[in-house]
Amino acid sequence: MQESAPSNQKHIQEYLSTFCFGDLYTRGGLDLKTRELLKLCIITALGGAEGQLKAHVQGNKNVGNDKGKLIAAITHCLPYMGFPRTLNALACVNEIIPEN
Repeated sequence: MQESAPSNQKHIQEYLSTFCFGDLYTRGGLDLKTRELLKLCIITALGGAEGQLKAHVQGNKNVGNDKGKLIAAITHCLPYMGFPRTLNALACVNEIIPEN
């Protein structure tokens, strides 16, 4: 993303890389599967970030969190984030990980 960003926006990609992927990803305390699951839930709760949500659905799949686990986590958060955001998240999950 850094390489393809317009020159007047490269600094945002640099911030993302150094802070999110540099400072936060290198911290201890949580394994990668747990981190990805938390990101999925937090981005879902924020709403309006379906592009990032889809990327983290794929990220969860890549680290070994299956569709059932994603649905269970989203379901657990439903009372806190509401039905619209929950349904949006499920649509993203179903788009990235279709039913067999």
